[in-house]
Amino acid sequence: MSSDRIGELLVRENIISAEQLKQARQEQQQSGKRLAYTLAKLGILGEKDLTEFLSQQYGVPSISLDEFEIDPEVIALVPKEVARKHTAIPVQRAGSTLIVAMADPTNIYAIDDLKFLTGLNIEPVVTTDAAIEDAIVRYYEQPEEVESYEDVLGDFDLEEVDFATEEDDEIDLANFQKESAQAPVVKLCNLILLNAINKGASDIHIEPYEKTYRVRYRIDGVLHEEMHPPLKLKNAITSRLKIMSNLDIAERRLPQDGRIKLKLGKGRAMDFRVSTLPTLFGEKIVLRLLDKENLQLDMTKLGFEEKPLADFKENIHRPYGMCLVTGPTGSGKTTTLYSALSELNSPEVNISTAEDPVEYNLQGINQVQMHEDIGLNFATALRAFLRQDPDIIMVGEIRDFETAEIAVKAALTGHLVLSTLHTNDAPSTVNRLLNMGVEPFLVTASVNMIVAQRLARRNCRDCTVDDDRITKQALVDAGMSPDEAAKVQPKRGKGCKTCNGTGYKGRVALYEVMVLSDALKELVLQGASTAELKAEAIRLGMATLRRSGLNKVRDGMTTVEEVLRVTAAD
Repeated sequence: MSSDRIGELLVRENIISAEQLKQARQEQQQSGKRLAYTLAKLGILGEKDLTEFLSQQYGVPSISLDEFEIDPEVIALVPKEVARKHTAIPVQRAGSTLIVAMADPTNIYAIDDLKFLTGLNIEPVVTTDAAIEDAIVRYYEQPEEVESYEDVLGDFDLEEVDFATEEDDEIDLANFQKESAQAPVVKLCNLILLNAINKGASDIHIEPYEKTYRVRYRIDGVLHEEMHPPLKLKNAITSRLKIMSNLDIAERRLPQDGRIKLKLGKGRAMDFRVSTLPTLFGEKIVLRLLDKENLQLDMTKLGFEEKPLADFKENIHRPYGMCLVTGPTGSGKTTTLYSALSELNSPEVNISTAEDPVEYNLQGINQVQMHEDIGLNFATALRAFLRQDPDIIMVGEIRDFETAEIAVKAALTGHLVLSTLHTNDAPSTVNRLLNMGVEPFLVTASVNMIVAQRLARRNCRDCTVDDDRITKQALVDAGMSPDEAAKVQPKRGKGCKTCNGTGYKGRVALYEVMVLSDALKELVLQGASTAELKAEAIRLGMATLRRSGLNKVRDGMTTVEEVLRVTAAD
């Protein structure tokens, strides 16, 4: 069945809209991938829904490749080149029959080829292109995965590893470089990076202490201990990561920043942002994983509800003014701003961004990396932007009065300015600007909208069950009305292989969108407190972060514990 035919059937069955099909086909033309793959990658149609639909259309059973391990002996029956050529992967052998997962089970040539190659009868089952692509990478292209930390550490002769202590003044650079280039050190560092990718980590923390050395991964916003390498390897691992990041391995007293680019095959690359920090017992290294393929730029998928999304879109489409996104580090502010820029990006507008650092490269947008050491900071970049005939300006963060002042002036002179601030919620952002020295009348004249956000872990879709531990009173205590609490059935993930037993897989954003209406502007000019601004905004229909979280609990997306963890009571 052709891609065009599948697309038409999906629209006819009202599974997707004609507009979504058009969007998928545009993306398909650029990527060259099959339509089913493109629909899944864009998030228009879930893997399970698409698999069930294909199963009905082709009249063969469907399969979810994520739910079980394929025996390596079965994988060995079909070479990788053949699997990739036919978008098919062997799943199970039963006597003289081989069950093969295929994207197109009607492909007689592929079935004949596999039958000739294996000498077995082929029984096709259907799944999506994306699932087969992922399975091919998982089973054919990552031999590093097979090796465990124990296997790699077994290659070390720890008796021979000896480095200068922290007290030694002399640093033997030749020895550092020699030790960090040893095969076991290289393999161990690669394994730490690859496992972080496979587990969906957002950050890697490599931390030295007096008597221990540990590696932790931040997965879905929470840190998990991964391993404890021998303390003697501390300097070898640090040196290896510094060399990979093009940092100065001789400088151990000052923080340094760098970048690692890891090629993963299939044309995919992963960027790691590297930061070193001298601590009491050595250098701590934190690596932030930047995966452009997983960058979600579709606002409807981020976690916005209907009214906040409408308010957000209305304000970013205004011709001028300032839109601020607030929240702590790691709360998804950059993703929200990139989503806004992606929506606004067109050949008719000039968009410039000042970022520290530039996390993702966006086509058609002029992105500038800050360099404080040579005087290129947000304020300097902003001044330069205003001489570059801009329409839309994005400033990574407003940290001081100088940056705030130029941003306000830009917003007042016909430019749309997007930026971030570190504040607890939307109403407190106004007082943060006033505290920086911006006059109240300038705040009311320039700021269109303030968005506060947090990230909560999402319930695992494969193991979600009713959460009977949460009483109706607990829901009321969290902020629901008694009537609402009586109707809500909280959900939780009980833990499965997909979510590594945590019950959570992925994250969803909680949003608080405060549009500066005339009533709120009047309160700002009168010098109202944060509490007064918040009360008025709620009266005018603003959903707070806690309310947004409770809506996600009501919809079964997350748990009450997560909402209480990331939001404060109203």
